[in-house]
Amino acid sequence: MIWATLGGVTVGLAVLIKHLIDWYPGMKALRKDPARHAAGLAPFLIAWCYGALGILTVGGLIGWAFDAALWATNWLGDVALVWGVNGPIGTVSRGATYLPLTGTGNCVVLLLTVGIFAAIKKKEDWRVSLKRGIWCGLGLGTSAGVAGLAAVPLAQAANWLGATLYGAIG
Repeated sequence: MIWATLGGVTVGLAVLIKHLIDWYPGMKALRKDPARHAAGLAPFLIAWCYGALGILTVGGLIGWAFDAALWATNWLGDVALVWGVNGPIGTVSRGATYLPLTGTGNCVVLLLTVGIFAAIKKKEDWRVSLKRGIWCGLGLGTSAGVAGLAAVPLAQAANWLGATLYGAIG
C-alpha cells in the first residue's frame, strides 16, 4: 500500500480547486437553481469515491494501477513543493486508520471500474469531471485529513454492499 505524501495531497487539493472553479456558475445562478448546479458536481463526486476506493484496493491490476498513479501524483506534488516553495519532500500524510477492502468489497470496485470506464467512453460531457474526480480521490483517499477519513465509510459501504450482493447470490 502506498500512502499519499504532502505532495500527493497537494495535487489532490489542486485538482479539487481547479474543478470547483471550473464548475462554479456564479452566485446569482447558484441561488436561482441550486439543485441543478449542485447536480453538476455528481460525476466528480462519484469519481472521487471511486478514486478513494481504488487506492484502498491492495491487489490485482486495479490496485497496481492506482498505486502507480498515486506514486506519480506523489512525485509530481513533491517536485512542485520542492521547486515551487522549497517545501518538504516525501513526508507521508497518513491517516490513523486504514480499512482494507474485503474480497467482496474488491468485487464492488471492479464493478465500479466497469461503470466508470463505460461512463468515460459514453458521456463526453462527464469525461473531464470523472477523470479529475478519480485523480482527486486517489490523491486524498489515504491522507490524514477529512478526505482520508471519508475513505473509511466508503470502504465499509463497499464491503457491506459486496457482502450483501454476493452473499445473496452465493
